[in-house]
Formats: sequence, structure tokens, C-alpha cells
Amino acid sequence: MPQPKWSAKRERQYEHIKESQLERGSSTDRAEEIAARTVNKNRAQSGESREASRTSTDDVSPQHRGGRRAGNRLGPGGPTRDQLYNEARQRNIDGRSKMSKQELKEALGK
Repeated sequence: MPQPKWSAKRERQYEHIKESQLERGSSTDRAEEIAARTVNKNRAQSGESREASRTSTDDVSPQHRGGRRAGNRLGPGGPTRDQLYNEARQRNIDGRSKMSKQELKEALGK
């Protein structure tokens, strides 16, 4: 139990999130971090914590967000050139260093 101040409900939520992250292949440390951050944000949004940042209380809940801001942005420009380049590097696409953002998108099939 990471924090003794959590209720039994939050402890169950923490364990559930941690287990699902482990099933998805996250390391134990990463799974614990994601679970703790998610539970702490939920606690802040529901008024269970003493202090809460404005981003915790004004933002969308972690469950509703579902990774929308993680990795590839869904903003007007889509993923950045650096994000596309890193994906091209992982896929070993030749000539990636001289490609523009649009060329990287085409090479990656996006």
C-alpha cells in the first residue's frame, strides 16, 4: 500500500490499475507509478486530498482521457517530426534523417 491515507476503494483501484499495467507489459516500477498517479488524481478531483494542483482538478479524469495526450498528439498538426522520426528509427526506415515531416508520415503509412 503506497499511502496509508487511501481508502479501501482507492486501494482496490490502485491494485486494479497496477495489475492491468503489468498485463500490458509495463515494468513493476512503471505500473506502480501509473497507478499511484491515477489514484492521486482521482482523489484530488473528488476532494479527498488536502492539496491539489489546478491541472489535477480542472483536467479530464485519467479514465476518460484514456491516453489521449500520451505519445502521438491528436492536435491540429498530429505527431511532431521528432516523434515520427523516432518511430521511423524503431522501424529501421532508410533515409529517415533527410525526410521531411510529410515524407516521414508517408513512409510510416500515416
